Amino acid sequence: MDEFIKLLNRNLEYVSHKLIDDTIYIRVVSIREEVVCPFCGQPSSKIHSHYDRSFQDLPMQKMKVIIILSNRKMFCHNSDCDHTTFAETFEFLQSKAKKTKRLEDEIINLSMNVSSLTASSILNTRVAKVGKSTICNLLKKRYTNN
Repeated sequence: MDEFIKLLNRNLEYVSHKLIDDTIYIRVVSIREEVVCPFCGQPSSKIHSHYDRSFQDLPMQKMKVIIILSNRKMFCHNSDCDHTTFAETFEFLQSKAKKTKRLEDEIINLSMNVSSLTASSILNTRVAKVGKSTICNLLKKRYTNN
């Protein structure tokens, strides 16, 4: 399981998993020594707090995947920075996103040639829990920003 998590990001480490119905819940933690403040670029190793952040990823062994990340909030010690704390970020997941970028890509690829209602039905059965409005929003965001 740790190898699967390392494919998502080499700075994550597998902690545990639980199977519930057709979904596997995977708990992970970050193992980075330092995290860079996204506002000023200053590295920090001082942890302020932790919080759980959950998001969907691509299915594994025909099971939907939800990853629960123990995300860290860090102190920024740069006196010129406007922020005293910041949350750890990852390149595979946009800020406040509930789906990994690779899952969003899969949703868009599947949704290109069918209606959002049909795509939602297919995705909910095989890939991840996705509503038709989410599909429309992802398509709109992808093709109005490019």
